[in-house]
Amino acid sequence: MSKTNQINMTEGPLFGKILRFVMPLMLTNILQVLYNAADMVIVSLSNEPDAVGAIGTTTAMINLFINIFIGFSVGANVVVARYIGANSPDRISKAVHTAILTSLIFGTVGGIIGIAFQKPILSVMGISGKLLELSSKYVIIYFLGAPFLSLTNYAVAILRAEGDTKTPLFVMTGTGLLNVALNLFFVLFLGMSVEGVALATTIANAASAAILLVHLGRSKGICRFSFRKLRLDKTSFKSIVYIGLPAGIQGALFSLSNMLIQSSIIKVNNMLTPAGINYQPVVKGNSAVANLEGFAYTATNSVYQASITFTGQNLGARKYNRIGSVMRNCYLITFFVAEISAGLILLFRNPLLSLYGVVNGAAGTGEAIAYSAAITRLLYMFPPYFTLAFMEVGSGILRGLGKSATSTIVSLIGSCLFRVVWIFTVFAARPTLGIIYVSYPISWAMTALIHFLCSNSVRKRLLRTQKVTEKSEVSISQ
Repeated sequence: MSKTNQINMTEGPLFGKILRFVMPLMLTNILQVLYNAADMVIVSLSNEPDAVGAIGTTTAMINLFINIFIGFSVGANVVVARYIGANSPDRISKAVHTAILTSLIFGTVGGIIGIAFQKPILSVMGISGKLLELSSKYVIIYFLGAPFLSLTNYAVAILRAEGDTKTPLFVMTGTGLLNVALNLFFVLFLGMSVEGVALATTIANAASAAILLVHLGRSKGICRFSFRKLRLDKTSFKSIVYIGLPAGIQGALFSLSNMLIQSSIIKVNNMLTPAGINYQPVVKGNSAVANLEGFAYTATNSVYQASITFTGQNLGARKYNRIGSVMRNCYLITFFVAEISAGLILLFRNPLLSLYGVVNGAAGTGEAIAYSAAITRLLYMFPPYFTLAFMEVGSGILRGLGKSATSTIVSLIGSCLFRVVWIFTVFAARPTLGIIYVSYPISWAMTALIHFLCSNSVRKRLLRTQKVTEKSEVSISQ
C-alpha cells in the first residue's frame, strides 16, 4: 500500500485526519447499502408481490449469525491498530494472518449453522406460508456466501487499521456494480425473484474477497499478506477473540431483540390487514424504511469505525491525552453526519419510498397501509437519529480502549434488554407501530449517555496511571 493512503493517527491535528479517514469509508458503506437497496428495488420489479417483504424479514435473522463474525473483525481492527501504534512489525504480521484465517473459519461455521437453523428461526418469528418459503430460499443462498462476506469484512478491517479507507472504496464500488448488473440479469432477464438477488450478492461478495486478498498480498505496506505465513498465532487470536467476542455477542443479541420486534410488526400487520390483500403491507412498508435507514446508519457507523481505529492506535502509542480529542471530534462529526443523512431521507421520503413500490393509496387498501407503516417508522426514528450516532461512537471509543466487554454489557442492558422488556410490557398493553418504534430513540439515548461516562472514566484512569508512572520514573532517575 502506498504511503499516501496511510494516516498518521498519533500525531498532529485530528479533525481533518478523522474526516480523511471517514469520507472514503462512508462512501464505501453508502455504496454497499445502495447496492443492497438495489436488491430490494430490483426484486420489487419481479412478479412476486411479497419479494420485498421476504428479504426485509430476513435481515434480523441473517444478522444474528453475520454480526458474530463481523464482531470478531472489530477485534482484528483493534489488535492490528494497537500493534501499528506500538510500531511492532512482527506482531502486526502475526495479527494480520491470524485475522485472515479466523475470518475463513468463522465465516464457514456461521454459514453452516445459518443454513441448518434458518427455517425454524424464521418460523418462530411468525413468518409462514409463501413469505416463509421465499425468505428461506433467500437465506440459504445468502449463507452459502458467508465465508466470502467474512473474509471481506476482515480484510477491510485490516486496511482500516493502518488508515487505508480508499482501497475498500474502489473495490466495493466495482463489485457493487457487478452486484447490480447481476441483479438485473437474474431478475429481469431470467425471471428470478429473491433467489436471483441472493445469488448476485454471493457472487459479488466472492469477488470482493478475492480482490482484497490479492491486494493485501501485493501490498508493500506493514500489513502485507502471504499464504506461506497463514497460521493462527495464539497471542493474536486470544486478543482478537477477547475484543471481538463481546462485539459479536452484542451484535447477535441485538439481532435477537430485532427479531422479537420483527415478530411484533408481523402481529400488527395481521391486525391491520383486511382479507383479500395478497401480500403483507405493514411488513413491506417497514422493510422499505429499514432499508433506507441503512444509509443513515452506515454513514454514522463510519465515524464509529474511525473512533475504534484512532483510539486503538493512540492507546498503543500511549498517547492518552489525544484520546480525549478523538472523542470530541468524533462526537461532533457524527452529530452532523446523522442529522444531515436522516434529514435528507425525511425530506425526500415519498420519491424514495416509491422506489420500493411503497406509495399512498385509497384508505383501507394495501398501498395505504404500507405507506402509513413506512411514515410512522420515519417520523418516530429519524428526527432523534443523532442519539444512535452518539451510542455508536461511545461504543467505538470503549472498544478502541480495549473495553469491549464493558461496551457490550452497556449496550445489551441499555438497548436489547430494554426493548425486550418494552415489547412484553408497553407494547403488550398497547400493540401499535408507534409504540414499537419509540422504543428505539429512548434506548439509543440511555445507552449513549452510559457509553460516554464509561469511556471518559477509562480515559481519565489511564491518564492518572500514566502520571504516577512518570513521577516514579523521575524519582528513580534523581
